[in-house]
Parts: sequence; C-alpha cells; structure tokens
Amino acid sequence: MTDLQTSLRPNPPPAILEARGLRKTYRSGDRPLEVFHDVDFRICAGESVSIRGESGSGKSTLLNLLAALDTPDAGALEWAGFQKLTHAARGRLIGIIFQAFYLIPELNALENILMARRIAGGRVDSAARARASDLLARVGLSERAHHLPPQLSGGERQRVAIARALMNSPRLILADEPTGNLDEHTADSVMSMLLALCAETQTALVLVTHSPAYARRAAREYHLHEGTLRLVR
Repeated sequence: MTDLQTSLRPNPPPAILEARGLRKTYRSGDRPLEVFHDVDFRICAGESVSIRGESGSGKSTLLNLLAALDTPDAGALEWAGFQKLTHAARGRLIGIIFQAFYLIPELNALENILMARRIAGGRVDSAARARASDLLARVGLSERAHHLPPQLSGGERQRVAIARALMNSPRLILADEPTGNLDEHTADSVMSMLLALCAETQTALVLVTHSPAYARRAAREYHLHEGTLRLVR
C-alpha cells in the first residue's frame, strides 16, 4: 500500500468499549473451569451488538467484565480510553439494565430514576428532576411518576429501568436479558423502545439475550459457545 493510500484510508472511530484477549476461569472443586478465552470485542458510539448463548455459557459473566463489576484473568479492557473505572465514573459512563429490574420498592418511579444520579455522585437538583421527568415521558410513563414499583406492571417497571439507565446520559448501555420476565407483546414493545432510544441518543448498546429474533435486531450479532465468542454477522 502506498503512503497516499495509507493517508486516505479512514481512521476507525474511537471505541466506547474495547476488549482484547479476555479470559475468565473459575474453580470447580480441585480443577479450573474455563468460562471463555481470547474474547475480542469492540463497540463505538451509536452501535448495537447482541450476544447470544446457551444458559451457563458465560454471557452474564462476560457482561460483568464489560461493566467493570468483575476483572478478567487475562486480557485488557478499555472504556472510552480508560483502563480503570471508579465507581462514580462507571455510573456516568455505563447504564445497566437487568432482567429482574432491581427497582427500589420504597421509591416511586421518578425517585428510582433519580437514584442513578445519586449513585454516580451527582446533584439531584431541578435540572436532574427535569431530565428524569423527561425520560419518564419518553418511555410513556409520565402519569405513573409517583407510583411505587409494586403498583406497576412488569413492562412498566422495565421501562422505568430503561429510563434509569439513561439518566446520566451514559455512552454505553449493557442490557442483560431485559425482556426475560415479560410476555411476548410487552417484550416486543420494550425492545423496540430500547433500540430506538439508544439510536436516537447515539448510545452504544450491548444486548445479552436468548432470543434469536431480538439478537438479529442489533447491528452486529455474536454467539458465545464453549468459551469462544464468535461473530455471526
């Protein structure tokens, strides 16, 4: 390749999250049990990727590493150029959506969304309350702002969880089976909303799912099988 060709080749966009050569092993009795090895992964702003795999294949373990909630045995991770994340930095950079919602039952929908700001060490001022209210409106729950989680349906609780994940304007959303506890119709609605909001805000999305249909809705699709993360398309 000539110097001119090299200079004209576009530079790849900066990664929001990059993993290189990740390996994770646990002890099973007296012997090591390898969860996965040589995992390479990269995602940029506005991209969506899905990860599928059988139960026990290590999807949640991988997501914990990507969320900086656990550390790999080998390999390297970078989040927007940072090799380590403090608790507060993780709260600002990453939004996490869980299958089980994990809303605080004593707090109403609006207060649960604002909790993301508190956890990240931010001020809960009028601007924060205005953003939380706006997010509630965008997920179609303005009239449910003062309802407690037990007063909400499963789909409504997951919508609150999505709004909470977006509260700090994160650059990355990690979603772990976000439709796993929902009926098919509600799951379709929630998935469409999640993909649309991430695309609109140019937030990178990593979606862990059992559903082949939902996996195909992401721009790239990976499959985790027998310790290897393989790009499907």
